[in-house]
Amino acid sequence: MWSLEVSWLALGLAVVCITAAGTRLVAIADEVADRTGAGEALIGATLLGAVTSLADITAVTSAAAQGYASLAVSTAVGGIAAQTAFLAVADVTLRRVNLEHAAASLPNLLSATVLLLILSLILVATLAPPMSLWSIHPVTPLLLLAYALGMRLVGAGHQQPMWQPRITHETRLDLRAENHPPRSGLSLALGLLSTGAVVAGSGWLLGESGQALIHHLGLAETAVGAMVVGVGTSLPELITSVAAVRRGALTLAVGGIIGGNTFDTLMVGVADVAYREGPIYQHVDAPDRTLIALTLFMTAVVLLGLLYRQRRGPGNIGLESVVILIAYALAMVLINLRY
Repeated sequence: MWSLEVSWLALGLAVVCITAAGTRLVAIADEVADRTGAGEALIGATLLGAVTSLADITAVTSAAAQGYASLAVSTAVGGIAAQTAFLAVADVTLRRVNLEHAAASLPNLLSATVLLLILSLILVATLAPPMSLWSIHPVTPLLLLAYALGMRLVGAGHQQPMWQPRITHETRLDLRAENHPPRSGLSLALGLLSTGAVVAGSGWLLGESGQALIHHLGLAETAVGAMVVGVGTSLPELITSVAAVRRGALTLAVGGIIGGNTFDTLMVGVADVAYREGPIYQHVDAPDRTLIALTLFMTAVVLLGLLYRQRRGPGNIGLESVVILIAYALAMVLINLRY
């Protein structure tokens, strides 16, 4: 177990590394989306979402393997809640129009719907009677199946859309850019691998630091997971979403957050496999379920924002962003009041 001083140093180092890697990652993802023609929403939901979630994988696996059930689940779900709040932060940086209005697309709508579906499965698993097969809950493989089928729908929504958002002056279409620097496919792959390694290593530092804080300070697992480790592992999404907005890749900004959230739901399944004291869903506390429920609410608000497409709200940001920030603050208060 690390000392308290080492834990704080590791947290700081992880934040610096994640910030540097996230800025580089969004440029690579934007170029991959343009070169492959897969679209920013799909690349954001899969490639960008997967790489930025590497920190969650290492942090969640480390916590679950060492018996910290609530820390593992709250890190995964708390990261989703934090990333949803970061979407509101990205909206603030786009001063001209509401981000959800400008980035409305069928793939992003589908991705948000898949996220709601998988979060619902996780909540049901925590409330259902205990059941397992080889110490793994039956819901765990369902999470992977739902994700795979959902991403297939997202890809189909980009290639052959059966629904289109109304185009306005503020709508930013997902069009190919032709001004990318001349880089080979190998260079892009190496860039992805190096940034992914930095993000994954930073996630391990965050996970070990979180366990040390629980041990030395006596903090609750849910609070540390949601407010420290979960926020730390979510920094890549904040960096990449703000960077994407500044590049004008608005669909990638929204798709990266929602896609990262959808991928992060699989981390609960990873925690279930790594946790060897039975299905992890039966070892979470009431604050964890509260966090899952409020994350469902925040995701539903994002989906409503993408559908309603308000042009401007209070302070030139969307009303849904205001609601999301209030809901996130409420979630952090409630999980601490439980203790």
